[in-house]
Amino acid sequence: MGVSGLNLFGALAGVLLFSWNTSEALAFSAVVPGPIPIDGSSWPDRFPAKSHCSKCGLCETTFVTQVNDACAFLGDGMARIDSMEGRVHGRGRALDDMAWTDASGTAPVPTADEARFGVLAQPMVLARGVGIQGAQWTGCVTSIALSMLESGMVDAVVCIASKENKDGFSSWSEPEPILARTTEEVLRGRGVKPALAPSLKVLDKIRDDKSIRNLLFCGVGCAVQAFRAVQDSLDLENVYVLGTNCVDNSPTPQAARDFLTKGVQVDETKARGYEFMQDFKVHVKMEDDYVKKPYFCLPGNVADAAIADSCLACFDYTNSLADVVIGYMGAPLDSSGKMDDTFQTLSVRNSRGRKMVEAGMDAGRLRIGEEATGSGSHEKISTATVASDSIVQAMLGGEIKEKGMPRFLGEVMAVVMRNVGPKGIGFARYSIDYHILRNYLH
Repeated sequence: MGVSGLNLFGALAGVLLFSWNTSEALAFSAVVPGPIPIDGSSWPDRFPAKSHCSKCGLCETTFVTQVNDACAFLGDGMARIDSMEGRVHGRGRALDDMAWTDASGTAPVPTADEARFGVLAQPMVLARGVGIQGAQWTGCVTSIALSMLESGMVDAVVCIASKENKDGFSSWSEPEPILARTTEEVLRGRGVKPALAPSLKVLDKIRDDKSIRNLLFCGVGCAVQAFRAVQDSLDLENVYVLGTNCVDNSPTPQAARDFLTKGVQVDETKARGYEFMQDFKVHVKMEDDYVKKPYFCLPGNVADAAIADSCLACFDYTNSLADVVIGYMGAPLDSSGKMDDTFQTLSVRNSRGRKMVEAGMDAGRLRIGEEATGSGSHEKISTATVASDSIVQAMLGGEIKEKGMPRFLGEVMAVVMRNVGPKGIGFARYSIDYHILRNYLH
């Protein structure tokens, strides 16, 4: 159709619309739908990012119209963080403090560098939650969220709860996004969920509930980036974001359960959570036990199904756009070797973050320890891990070992690596660099 044809069509449409009366126009608007959320059951095929979709929940709301600019895996993706940091925190991270082992072999500075860990309004510190039973760690995230809600600092908290079945029992591996308005609801969010979780699925509820003026959003890096892109559309007075470090989630709850059954070889029905820890072992919390298995003993083919493709395309391990970030890779492992007794790391990125931490401390729910430090060089171990990684080997067409090391050798290797490898902040640098290199190759 030529330009003149388009003009004629536009003029005709204008005449027809002008001739409608108000009731006809309203009737027409009632049958023409607004933005249509994508059905979550069609993930990932019908989602814009396809296999790299992290199922953050945005596309399952009417905010799907903003996906091209909000999604961490479309277009410029996580490169947008470079400009978003300035808008969120008031400045971008310092890039000139990137820490490396120098030419003489001297290990880098023992404290966190912004180039890797993101904007830091104050030094990264160690922290513990107080009085939070049933948490995966000591409950730092839950402590801050409860303190903010109970003090009236926020009206609601977005968090991921463990989904309850028809009998009222919660499943550790089934994530369910909730808009928590009570202490009991926030407590449902205790524990790390090992599978992709649609945190943003509650966006329409937030926008439509005019009683919510002040909000705390809890989430991982990809979800936080999408939330930051749309938060102004929610018309809130104050928004706070509490993030966690995050890496290598499973694509589905079943994949997480299969990892425990086939990889760690434990009864997943008795599991309550698991983590990849600083002692080079997978730690699994069981109902009445605590199981540890060296990384080196895991089957080489277990990673492919256990790690979501979106996690292989992620470059925001440290959750750059949250006001406060809780993690553990930069913390020393307690002598007991258990998550329940171990410090976590706490990063404050701006003035809002300071208020959030103060709320937890004022309520007596959060205890702050010393500055997070570390030791050791990380470069050689990072590149060696990439070279031996089964996912990288699969990219290169290499042989994937179906069986891991014999248990005795794996235990010896874990002890050696823990003694000679980087520790604390040094271990965190190793983990960050390894995942960046692996994901860049992906």
